[in-house]
Amino acid sequence: MSPVSIRPDLEVDPATADAMLARAEIDARVASVSLLHGGEISAVYALALQGGQPSLVLKIYPDSMSWKMRKEARLLDLVRDRLPVPAPRLRAADASRELIGLDYVVMSRLDGDPLGPLEQALSAPERREAFEQVGRLSRAFHDIAMDAFGYIGADGIMSGHADNRSYLTSQFERKLGEFRSRGGPADLAARIARQVADASDLFAACGAPVLCHNDLHPGNVLARVTGGRVELTGVVDFEGALAGDPLKDVAKAIYYLSPEQREAFLGGYGSMSRTKIEPTLAIYRLLFSLELWCWYRQFGAAEKLAPLIEDLDRLVSG
Repeated sequence: MSPVSIRPDLEVDPATADAMLARAEIDARVASVSLLHGGEISAVYALALQGGQPSLVLKIYPDSMSWKMRKEARLLDLVRDRLPVPAPRLRAADASRELIGLDYVVMSRLDGDPLGPLEQALSAPERREAFEQVGRLSRAFHDIAMDAFGYIGADGIMSGHADNRSYLTSQFERKLGEFRSRGGPADLAARIARQVADASDLFAACGAPVLCHNDLHPGNVLARVTGGRVELTGVVDFEGALAGDPLKDVAKAIYYLSPEQREAFLGGYGSMSRTKIEPTLAIYRLLFSLELWCWYRQFGAAEKLAPLIEDLDRLVSG
């Protein structure tokens, strides 16, 4: 089974990009359009402008998830000037579909390169410095209080919960239902359900929701190296943001990190007032592995399923 991509595959020419800027009353002309990195959902392009003006970024959303355009615009407004590194400034948001048949935003382009590829060339001290800064950035997100627990949609928190226990219980129930319906092993699903029930008090230990980026991996953090020092220059991609437990966001951020990177991240993040931190991070890792399995199963990435089943089995056996 071949993986199915929902990311738009468009060739945007300078004339079309010029029309986008004109609609937004941006006084600039586009010299060239080039495809930037993109996730599995949206397509992202760099718009180089004539006359040496600062470049812009065009982000196009798939038809099936067009609502994420309004969500991202909402989140960019929420975090503006509240983080230790810049987030993109929104220049235009167009849901008319008159130019390309899809929803899109135009944003400022931040300095720097994605930390993911950049870190391969960093020394060990530079990598530590970089991930300490990512930890501090994560902490800054968690200083932004939210009104309820839940996933953030186009118009605010969707199906908000008053407490983290009910929110996480519903999340696991929904994902376990999907896991079973998509052919996940029934015995493993039952073991996961028992472990989640035993973790109820861990969920309840979070008393108030905060803003969680929910995808703060090295590909969504920009950096540059100057004079042997690493500096974070931006954070992007707010499509997955939610209101929830800060430890849930920490667990997601360190999901793919090496032990060295994890230690640096947690050092930068700083002290946590909670008890039972490691068991809480572990139960959230279980949720992320479950979510990934369902995602890859839905879009046909069959080669990625077996390692995730092994990870789930290990997490409920530990």
